[in-house]
Amino acid sequence: MISFALRLAVSGGRQAVARLLTIAAAAAVGVGLLLSTIAAVNAVGATNERMLWANSGAKSRTETAAVDPLWWRDRGPEFYDGERMLYFEVAATGPTSPVPPGLPKLPAAGEYYASPALAKLIRERPADQLADRFPGRLAGEIGDSALASPDSLVLIGGQDQAALAARPDARRITTIATALPPGCTSDCPATGTRGDAMTLILSVVAGALLFPVVIFIGTATRLSAATREQRYAAMRLVGATPRQITLIAAVESTLAAVVGTALGFGLYLALRPLVATVPFTGDRFFVEDLALTAPQGLAVLLGVPVAAAVAARLALRRVTISPLGVSRRVTPKPPTVWRVVPLLAGLAELAWFVGRRPDTTDGQTAAYLTGFLVVMLGLVVAGPWLTMAAARAVAARTGRPATLIAVRRLADDPKAGFRSVAGLILALFVTTATVSIIGTIDANRGALSGDPQTRVAVEHGASSDQPPMTAAVPERVLADLKAVPGFRGLAVAHANPDGLARETSNRPGGPVPLLTDCADLAQVQAVGHCAPGAAVAAVEPYGFLSLSSQQAVEWPSAPITVEAAARLPVQSLYVTTDGSTAAKERVRTILSRAFPDHNARTVHDWGSAEQQVLAGWRQLADVVLLTTLPIAGCSLAVSVVAGLSDRRRPFAMLRLTGAPLRMLRWVIALESALPLLVVAAIATGTGFGAAAMFLKSQMNYDLVSPGAVYFVLVLLGLAVSLGIIASTLPLLKRITGPEAARNG
Repeated sequence: MISFALRLAVSGGRQAVARLLTIAAAAAVGVGLLLSTIAAVNAVGATNERMLWANSGAKSRTETAAVDPLWWRDRGPEFYDGERMLYFEVAATGPTSPVPPGLPKLPAAGEYYASPALAKLIRERPADQLADRFPGRLAGEIGDSALASPDSLVLIGGQDQAALAARPDARRITTIATALPPGCTSDCPATGTRGDAMTLILSVVAGALLFPVVIFIGTATRLSAATREQRYAAMRLVGATPRQITLIAAVESTLAAVVGTALGFGLYLALRPLVATVPFTGDRFFVEDLALTAPQGLAVLLGVPVAAAVAARLALRRVTISPLGVSRRVTPKPPTVWRVVPLLAGLAELAWFVGRRPDTTDGQTAAYLTGFLVVMLGLVVAGPWLTMAAARAVAARTGRPATLIAVRRLADDPKAGFRSVAGLILALFVTTATVSIIGTIDANRGALSGDPQTRVAVEHGASSDQPPMTAAVPERVLADLKAVPGFRGLAVAHANPDGLARETSNRPGGPVPLLTDCADLAQVQAVGHCAPGAAVAAVEPYGFLSLSSQQAVEWPSAPITVEAAARLPVQSLYVTTDGSTAAKERVRTILSRAFPDHNARTVHDWGSAEQQVLAGWRQLADVVLLTTLPIAGCSLAVSVVAGLSDRRRPFAMLRLTGAPLRMLRWVIALESALPLLVVAAIATGTGFGAAAMFLKSQMNYDLVSPGAVYFVLVLLGLAVSLGIIASTLPLLKRITGPEAARNG
């Protein structure tokens, strides 16, 4: 029976072959996207595991081994032009000291190893912008086994053993970390990606991509359903059993799904280099990290054909009732209003979590992912009822024959009418929700790039809760800073051990203010200004490195002379430039060499991590938009063509009785356009509502309008959809000729 079913599947002429190829293409796209998403989740985990070694110096680590200890010091994050850089100093105490991964050997004092991306920067940039920060010479490159990404900036430098041992933040270790240390908080470098958060994001993307693909597969499975139902009913009349008919239908779809699954694996392998370049986590992946486990590959390999067989069984289940089931077909039972319950339940679930956001990431995943998936499922379930309601409303207000025929068919079989546009409706919902969420986050976090006045500054020194950076700034350092091309101003912030002017601070009860010469403050206006006649200002620490300009802030004066303030220890330096990368990085290099125990910071550094996350989310949004809309368009085209093919004989009979071809084309157009426009409006509103509730619950943001670009995109998408419908109408003349009206 299986061999007969296989022969029957490919012996039905060009139409059968086209149907098989369509199902195979749909399965290939779905499998390729599914495998790519699973591989991206796996890549996040692989990236995090490769960077565990960076936590070797964490204080909470207790692992030991019988080897010569290794002195280890985490210099804290350095930056170059907003890109984060990991910098570690090591010193071996003997030949058996442990070696971090990616190194052929430990660097000796006066040499260092750098990641390929950092080594390239060191070679290409002027030494006074980058290389001069690192004492010694470049001895080689760090291997990929120690890097999170091809773009990672990592440096491991060798130091004199005695000098490194004298550092209070250096540690003696005998093992390299292979697991996240217990209680790892502030003493662990932030080198990994929050895998659970990325899993949530990628899971939502997978659902957004796969829903239209599943609908596409289902639509392709129903292609020429009427012809096949008649063929299967004829087989029943000559003695075929329901089980045999089910087997034949399942084999036909499974054959196409098997071919599509194989092509999908090939598509996944072809897409791997492209997917690896998408900075989902802020950086690219290594291609080899986009790998699948054996159980994952096997589950997809077996699951997709099984799902196709089930879809075929559900799509053609009517012909197994009786041999005369096709000729005795009656109007399907109309959908009830209860179909809107899943949609309302999904929205209610999202609304319930407003003000009740789960504390854990797992809880948030369960809350929001479930809510969005239920809403998408609810749109599919409620679509036929909404289509029927709209058709009945139009029927009550029209008298045109074409409109009456179209809306009567939609009212009689709204499932078939909605099925043709279901993929586009989901794509529109996903587009609306995605663009709204990303746009609102951008509007609220866009200031992370800083104001123009703050983007030109470099701050170097200790935070307000740390000991002062130095007793005084050497004159040579001040001279070098002022000699930098692009230098604009310099303010020295002194410690305030007596807490002067704290009671007049802009924020009573806030941190102890720093003391700054008003003459210096006048050179760096983004920090604020002194009161008229004041000599020394009491500036709160956050005023020095702030995302927003403090130019309008008038800081209170401190009861101390300029000379007395100048004798106090220096807490930090604030240097303004012309804003060029060269000027800021030269300033950073000078300060890093003069005060190596502290880090230079810019507003660009501060906001770069968040901006990278936003960039990754925007990439995901682009992927969703560029994938779901074409797939949904293909689904619409296939569905309309399938509807024309299945009704060629009724339309041919109408033409023979005098119905003009123009009227029949108007009927087809209305049958597709009415559910598209009606449910599209509901899907758009649902997308805005779901996005608003998610933003309010998760981030306490109010929804921001996505702007004109979104609305132009939606209108363009609807126009293209209507164009796809119109492009299928010329087929009506060819397939509804007199020969189509004949029986047999």
